[in-house]
Amino acid sequence: MNPWLRGGYLTAIYGFLYLPVAVLIAQSFNASKYGLTWGGFSFKWYAKLLDSAMLMEAAANSLLVAATSATFATIIGTLAALALFRYRFRGRSLVQGLVFVVMMQADIVMGIALLVLFVAIQLPLGFTTLLIAHTTVALPFVVVTVHARLAGFDPHLVEAARDLGCDEWQGFRRVVLPLAWPAVAAGWLLAFTLSLDDVIIAFFVTGPSFEVLPLKIYSMVRLGVKPEVNALSTVIVLFSLVLVLLAQWLLRRKE
Repeated sequence: MNPWLRGGYLTAIYGFLYLPVAVLIAQSFNASKYGLTWGGFSFKWYAKLLDSAMLMEAAANSLLVAATSATFATIIGTLAALALFRYRFRGRSLVQGLVFVVMMQADIVMGIALLVLFVAIQLPLGFTTLLIAHTTVALPFVVVTVHARLAGFDPHLVEAARDLGCDEWQGFRRVVLPLAWPAVAAGWLLAFTLSLDDVIIAFFVTGPSFEVLPLKIYSMVRLGVKPEVNALSTVIVLFSLVLVLLAQWLLRRKE
């Protein structure tokens, strides 16, 4: 392909993907309230964002749910990945397939299914239900990430450690975990990002007494995009970008 044609094609693709985000970021620094014209460079919408108690409370709730669900998903997912990697048991292929089924499932289906489950067991909607839902959604991503890392090193290292006197826990703590640590950290960051950006599932499983940031933004933009929403969206975009880049760096790290 001609270099100029290839360059133009890539520019068009990346422009289509990232131009709306660039416009959003630029508008967050626009002093004009309505964004139809450029009113000058300003940080006042970020200052107004910090003064909004409702947005700050919703942000704190989102960070709490994201950090907690990512931690639970990482612990359970790491142990599940280790079991799928080390042990051969009946139904192992079925379990691996079910992991991918959850990953491929539409968010609206997961949201409705979890809502039906919580209503059936009479669990009040709120922090607990959202935590369970986000842990469930993030779990398969952690399993796949950690399992891919475990598949890259020699399984005989664990057996050698056992021959040298390590028990099961010591072998995991001193051999497996140090080798898999970059993938474990990357899985946590990925689960954190998935929880922080979720709207659809949170819409079904969050009660009125517990409000998270994505749903708060959604309710605000239904009445029109306010300048502080642009500022908040810019912060979320940059924060998510940092987490994704950090996760990719950890996955590529070699020890």
